[in-house]
Amino acid sequence: MTRQEAYELLKQYNKEPFHLQHGETVEGVMRWFAKELGYGEEEEFWGLVGLLHDLDYEMWPEEHCIRSQELMRELGLDERLIHATASHGYGHRVEVKPEHEMEKVLYACDELTGLIGAAALMRPSKSVQDMELKSLKKKFKDKKFAAGCSREIIAKGAEQLGWELDTLLERTLKAMQSFCD
Repeated sequence: MTRQEAYELLKQYNKEPFHLQHGETVEGVMRWFAKELGYGEEEEFWGLVGLLHDLDYEMWPEEHCIRSQELMRELGLDERLIHATASHGYGHRVEVKPEHEMEKVLYACDELTGLIGAAALMRPSKSVQDMELKSLKKKFKDKKFAAGCSREIIAKGAEQLGWELDTLLERTLKAMQSFCD
């Protein structure tokens, strides 16, 4: 599957600009981590996983990570892609456990990109470019800020990766600064 085909598939099931942008943001973060963690030859695949991870969310929020597996299988997509995208729902939607480092990155970064994006909107610049780890940590600790972004999942994701929470926050912020405004 090409990136363009994946984006067209995403648009088939997602009409809200926010959901499309979220897919592209997670795609960019996943591509950055692929290169950063030594999986550069798999950058395209990591990006597709990020782009399609919420394929079913807008239309079937109650069946999120379940319906997408069905849709992808009907299209004959790679089982690795299906497993990877489903694994970010581990423990709250599905029992597809993140196994590969890529899946653990997706699990950890999905919620975190939302938190970072919300924090950026609160800045005078409306940008991640001038955001520092210190201000991100402050927003992370404020449970009322971006309350829909699960701190528990983010922390669990860092633990799965064997990273300190600060390492995950800093690296994901750096990833977003590499391509976001």
